[in-house]
Amino acid sequence: MKLFGVPHKTVFVVDHCPYMAESSRQQVECDVLTKSRAQGVIPLAPVSKSLWTCAVECSMEYCRILYDIYPKDKVVNYIVSDSEFHILNSWKQEDQSTHELMSALAAVGPPNPREDPECCSILHGLVAAVESLCKITELQHERRTAMMDTAERVANRGRIICLTNAKSDTHVRMLEDCIQETILDQNKLAAGSDRLMAIQQCDLVLVHIYPQGEDTLVSDRLKKEISPLLTSEVHSVRAGRHLATKLNILVQQHFDLASTTITNIPMKEEQHANTSANYDVELLHHRDAHLEFFKSGDLHMAGTSTRENGLKETVTLKWCTPRTNSVELHYCTGAYRISPTDVNSRPSSCLTNFLLNGRSVLLEQPRKSGSKVISHMLSSHGGEIFLHVLNSNRSTLEDPPSISEGCGGRVTDYRITDFGEFMRENRLTPVSESSHDPSGKLPAERAKAQLERHTRYWPMIISQTTIFNMQAVVPLANLIVKETLTEEDLLTCQKTVYNLVDMERKNDPLPISTVGSRGKGPKRDEQYRIMWNELETLVKTHAGATDRHQRVLDCIIACRSKPPEEEERKKRGRKREEKEDRTEKNGSKDTDEKSWQDSERLKGLLDKEDQESEVIKDSPDSPEPLNKKPRLSTEEIQPPERAKGPVSLLTMWSNRITTANSRKHQEFVGRVSSVNNKFELYQHLKDENGMDVHENGKASR
Repeated sequence: MKLFGVPHKTVFVVDHCPYMAESSRQQVECDVLTKSRAQGVIPLAPVSKSLWTCAVECSMEYCRILYDIYPKDKVVNYIVSDSEFHILNSWKQEDQSTHELMSALAAVGPPNPREDPECCSILHGLVAAVESLCKITELQHERRTAMMDTAERVANRGRIICLTNAKSDTHVRMLEDCIQETILDQNKLAAGSDRLMAIQQCDLVLVHIYPQGEDTLVSDRLKKEISPLLTSEVHSVRAGRHLATKLNILVQQHFDLASTTITNIPMKEEQHANTSANYDVELLHHRDAHLEFFKSGDLHMAGTSTRENGLKETVTLKWCTPRTNSVELHYCTGAYRISPTDVNSRPSSCLTNFLLNGRSVLLEQPRKSGSKVISHMLSSHGGEIFLHVLNSNRSTLEDPPSISEGCGGRVTDYRITDFGEFMRENRLTPVSESSHDPSGKLPAERAKAQLERHTRYWPMIISQTTIFNMQAVVPLANLIVKETLTEEDLLTCQKTVYNLVDMERKNDPLPISTVGSRGKGPKRDEQYRIMWNELETLVKTHAGATDRHQRVLDCIIACRSKPPEEEERKKRGRKREEKEDRTEKNGSKDTDEKSWQDSERLKGLLDKEDQESEVIKDSPDSPEPLNKKPRLSTEEIQPPERAKGPVSLLTMWSNRITTANSRKHQEFVGRVSSVNNKFELYQHLKDENGMDVHENGKASR
């Protein structure tokens, strides 16, 4: 393996010719900070930066990000070209800082618009850049000295970034040919020198800068191999913020960086000290900080968003309120230096100062439901800020889980049966030498390729998948992993997709796991959305294999795009389900209140009867007994629940006991022979004595 790749050396060549003094035509307002202006005061006129200023600012921002994230093992050489070349720094470590470069640029000054353009050329700087790449850096010298026997393993590769205003595509090709010839000449010199190294690979990135409002004369071109030693790519960019965005994207591509945006950062307002607002800060760091997202496929759950017209992606993480105890240790799997994208903004400055004061901030993945998952932490060490990757999955320090009993781990719902089938399909067997594969691949290579295809998307846990729990998807899942599909296989896959569409139209239930969620789980529409997303993810991993694989993916995408009337029907169904849920909740509350009121009323009737029976006293001076209220028959008591809603448990039990007791005894004679539910007592006394039961207000004895 060769040491030192292309990112180790970067040479900036910035054009300093008179045409770079031309205005970029992007105006900068100078009067925006004036809150109130007195009458008669003429407002400040806007200014615009020159092409040279835009090139210097963007290239310095490129260097700042590089020095923040790679302070030692990546070096930059800065060259300015006009009538001659000016090398502003060397490969030495003490020259590698933005302060050194800014001081050297201040000494160079802006381009002179009155200088003769014929005497100036970007070629002077490009030739000097190739010569600079042949020089040995301190790290290369250390490795060559330490590996005397295998010094050839120390490679010499680098990148030239040229910021200029080219005339045409022909001019660009002429610059590429000049660099190619210079590389060959310098390699001949390096072959006979101990202080120089031959260039084994050079990447040329030519950025054509032109003012806003003008048409470009140079067309964009992707990376192209000019020769085994030289590759070239061309970017035609408008000056101003477009150039800044392009250089920001290039630094991410060149040094394998990624973007993370911290959201919901609380910050006090300057105007109102008692109030606070939430801000976002974008950070750049090494791509490995997102490695767990890529492995688990949870990048969409972490809030991936696209910015700047689809040119740049960032992963969104949410701010957690920091703890005061910074001694707490976290299980980290990696730590990576960070660099703010907009270093001069107030939110970036506040966040940086907060972290440099010894505070730590936990970052969580934004989720719509479920418990929060803290995946990263920001903390400073020795004056440098690092993004720490926290282990959000199972720790390797824990005991391995027992699949059968679950001891030693929380995960028990592994796809054991499916894994057994997976092992059966991918067993290795001895192969005879006579068997020959038409593709020319060795059996071991074919086996590795098959294993790679089968494991591109294979969830290990039942609760993390839907389609692998559905019998209807089995034919498609078994066929899509094949290296090639026949026409019959394609028809089978399409038929499986149509069956799923039919299931969705019939509103059939799906085997969605509700582990960790409360209530009934996701609604039917949400279940099918999850199922289609997972099915599309599975097929996308194999879509690039053949044209038939792509046709399966096209079929799924076409079936997912429902017609407007279908969407309207789904919307009405969702509204009806929500209305039924609200009615069910309200009905349960009304039923509880009614059952409570009925039980209270029955209790009140019984208590009243008991009180009336105790009031009558056996005394001569007592008043005549009160007329007892007749007991209502069972048929006359209409349970209110029959008319008003569901019957409570108390009412059902009371009705059952009353009905059962009425069958065990003979009905009271008075109730049977009553008139209008009234029966006169002591009739036999009246019939025998021929007188009234009461005399002079006293009862007869």
